[in-house]
Amino acid sequence: MSTSVSKLQPAKALDVSVTDDTLTVDLADGRTLSVPLAWYPRLLHGTLEERRNWRLIGDGVGIHWPDLDEDISIEGMLLGKRSGERQDSLQRWLEARAKANQNK
Repeated sequence: MSTSVSKLQPAKALDVSVTDDTLTVDLADGRTLSVPLAWYPRLLHGTLEERRNWRLIGDGVGIHWPDLDEDISIEGMLLGKRSGERQDSLQRWLEARAKANQNK
């Protein structure tokens, strides 16, 4: 008796949208994935313009927001993983943003 082994293909993103409370990703296999924006504090604190400035990385296996220095993997989203950023790191980032905005 033989068994076939199918190789799993990574889920890949095609499109991304971000609202005030949800990150939604359209996947190449036809699924749409939506997760709470609160899972990713940098996106949550980003402006609409910053949230719209994203690009797919790794042939769609991840998403990068250059203005927010945020990278999110599709696999992590599917597994329900929230941002792994420590609170002290996030606090330093928020303080740097506030200071940069004051200097504008």
